[in-house]
Amino acid sequence: MDSLEKTLEKITAQNKRAKKLRRYIVVESVYQNSGQIAPLDKIIKLKEKYRFRVLLDETNSFGVLGRTGRGLTEYCGVPIEKIDIVTAAMGHALATEGGFCTGSARVIDHQRLSSSGYVFSASLPPYLASAAITAIDILEQNPDLTSKLKENIAILWKGLSDIQGLSIASNPESPIVFLVLEKSTGSVKSDLQLLEDIADRALKQESIFVMASKRSTLDKCPLPVGIRLFVSTAHSEFDLLKACESLKRVATAMLR
Repeated sequence: MDSLEKTLEKITAQNKRAKKLRRYIVVESVYQNSGQIAPLDKIIKLKEKYRFRVLLDETNSFGVLGRTGRGLTEYCGVPIEKIDIVTAAMGHALATEGGFCTGSARVIDHQRLSSSGYVFSASLPPYLASAAITAIDILEQNPDLTSKLKENIAILWKGLSDIQGLSIASNPESPIVFLVLEKSTGSVKSDLQLLEDIADRALKQESIFVMASKRSTLDKCPLPVGIRLFVSTAHSEFDLLKACESLKRVATAMLR
């Protein structure tokens, strides 16, 4: 948060019009590259202090966080009215394709009339929209799904708590479980290669599919490298424990 506040201060000081032309703080609810959960309550305080707007990406939190799965706002107890724009891809909790963008009627009307969506984007096929609506109905009718997900996350955390050479760096309530090396090889490139080798071996020898995080030359801030595991309510306890034991065997063989 200190880094974000310094950035907002710098932008506001350099641009005299910034106080009038509100700019956006773009936030991932659950960070794809670390599994951490954004401290939305603190971000909202900075938003109001420096007169910015917030665009919140709920891709990894919609249908996951909060008592009823409504996302980060429910999880943090932040009124939805304090968020200017909420977006999310529908390929995660809703198990379909496409995405959505929501906000106040004024914001959405402006977006609909002023954006180039009709020119540069394709409309969502009706059957995909129908699938998303059905998925939301299922979430509303089965509140135990979010409880089941939390149980599965806890099972995976417990199973991987003593994995050799790796440690969990993600939030305990995040559906993205992020494993990092306890001891670096000395370079990010070598660390990433080692993690990719672990992921490849887990797939070839144990039939466990996990992903090593990727780096981009466009990254302005150094992002952590690690192995990502995505937890679902569809996973059985047997699936999760098998994944834990398989990863432990691979880690023991490669990191001893």
